[in-house]
Amino acid sequence: MMASMDELRAGVRRSLPEVELITDTDLGDKVVEAWALCLSQSEFTSIDEIIGAGGPDTSPLRGGTQTDHIRGVTRMALGLVDQLAEVVGDSGIDRDLLIACALCHDVGKPFEFSHANQKRWRDNPGASGYPAIRHSVYGVHICLTVGLPEAVAHTAGAHSREGDFIMRSLENTVVNYADHAFWAILERAGRLEPLADGRVVT
Repeated sequence: MMASMDELRAGVRRSLPEVELITDTDLGDKVVEAWALCLSQSEFTSIDEIIGAGGPDTSPLRGGTQTDHIRGVTRMALGLVDQLAEVVGDSGIDRDLLIACALCHDVGKPFEFSHANQKRWRDNPGASGYPAIRHSVYGVHICLTVGLPEAVAHTAGAHSREGDFIMRSLENTVVNYADHAFWAILERAGRLEPLADGRVVT
């Protein structure tokens, strides 16, 4: 049975307690709505059900889920700006916006990681490509649909490779570094599962 939107929203809040760090309640509610909407368009009923990997074809976390990645990146992003501020002073980061950007950087993953979508795209990549739409691009659609600020949609769309072709915002720059550091550190620490061919790919 499909979960209701209220059930999905409640699940997002359980999975991502960092939403409560956002002082602007409207912004926090829209972060929750974005995840609930994308989940509702997939077979997933919780972020916890999504494999903890950067992409469907990359090495997943050992014993972790997408929730661990989202929370880790959010906390790393906050740590970067907080520790830097202690040394060089305030960098002008909008803290609420940074948290929203970090929490939503992978909000399109329920769509890209959907088993039904993956099967459809793999069965006939000539029809719409593989994947038809990456999570970063789909995340922009989700963010704008629920009324999140353009800056959050920008981070969803440009935190990954797509962002190499444009100038990233301040908050997106922090999220980009936190995201890549998350995977690089855990790869070097041996915390990622090898793929079937034995390679570890981030």
